[in-house]
Amino acid sequence: MTSDFPFDTEQFDRLIRARRSIQPVQFVPGKIIPDELIERLLENANWAPTHKRTEPWRFVVFSGEGRQKLADFQAELYQRTAGDKFQAAKYDKLRTSPLLSSHVVAIGLKRHPDVPEIEEVEAVACAVQNLHLTATAYGLGGFWSSGGITYLEEAKPFFGLGLDDQLLGFFALGYVQNPPGKNIRKPIAEKVTWVRE
Repeated sequence: MTSDFPFDTEQFDRLIRARRSIQPVQFVPGKIIPDELIERLLENANWAPTHKRTEPWRFVVFSGEGRQKLADFQAELYQRTAGDKFQAAKYDKLRTSPLLSSHVVAIGLKRHPDVPEIEEVEAVACAVQNLHLTATAYGLGGFWSSGGITYLEEAKPFFGLGLDDQLLGFFALGYVQNPPGKNIRKPIAEKVTWVRE
């Protein structure tokens, strides 16, 4: 079929609608994504929009034994900082969750003083969306988590982030054990106001 559009728009629409948050417990145990494919995902993330071209996204990729290093660090940091709110179940989850994934990508924001912080956060979120859509296109599962140690100041140095930077969570990647179910959205008409005059 001939089209005036430069890309296959039906395929693109299908890709957008196929994206799901797939948690690490749904990944195929022990099946490892080739590093070259992870690099492709990150390269596409790098093409996100960015005000003043600051490109604030920073990624630290944990694979192989590196996942254990991440697991140990986050569990120990949580234990050290939780105080009265410490929960053994949360501690155990932090120690085991990274090991369920093929790769875990820590998502950082490197602050630029000339751009409002919210715009830098938005740029990083766009980069993560690019990463997630690319993962979906390759049949991979992905899950962006902002729990655990994400917003602890003490976590930043471990990920190469400075005081003004932010840790915005972790993106877990793996092969999907069972295809995700149908996703739904409320009609766009409920969320859009048109002003035509």
